[in-house]
Amino acid sequence: MTAPFFFGYGSLVNRATHDYPQAQRARVRGWRRQWRKTKLRRLAFLTVTEAPDTEIAGLIAAVPGDDWAALDAREAAYLRLPVDVTADAGPQVAQIYRTRPEHDSDASDDHPILLSYLDTVLQGFLREFGEAGVADFMATTDGWDAPVLDDRDAPIYGRTQPLSGDELALVDDHLSALGSRFVKA
Repeated sequence: MTAPFFFGYGSLVNRATHDYPQAQRARVRGWRRQWRKTKLRRLAFLTVTEAPDTEIAGLIAAVPGDDWAALDAREAAYLRLPVDVTADAGPQVAQIYRTRPEHDSDASDDHPILLSYLDTVLQGFLREFGEAGVADFMATTDGWDAPVLDDRDAPIYGRTQPLSGDELALVDDHLSALGSRFVKA
């Protein structure tokens, strides 16, 4: 494989949200996911933080012609950094996106997790890694104390995917197990 790759750990795991080629399951060691407050919006961003003893699952995909413009635009709030990944086809170097430190916020107000985004992310993990992959996503992500903004009736996330009743129930069960508090959109 000669094209450069990105490592997606959130919505990019859901293949229905993009058409990048050569997508394959992968894992990266030394990172955890986190819901982070930023100065950019009143919703939490999903990002990664360094964590030497943690490994997270995701998806790598090729960036044809080394043309990062569209992906960088999609991930405009993030920095792109190289990481070593273990993919289905073997070891690779890929780029991972993390929120820019200058955008981090220590605001005391809530920055809720957008439910339509989380639904789409967890659907991707379910399709790629099964129910164990969803459980692993939940376990390797910090910041679940943020409220969840329930926008299912009128999704805010622009790449929202329709979920089956079973998929919705799976998301709801995991959030219930966490004791998540919901706010209406």
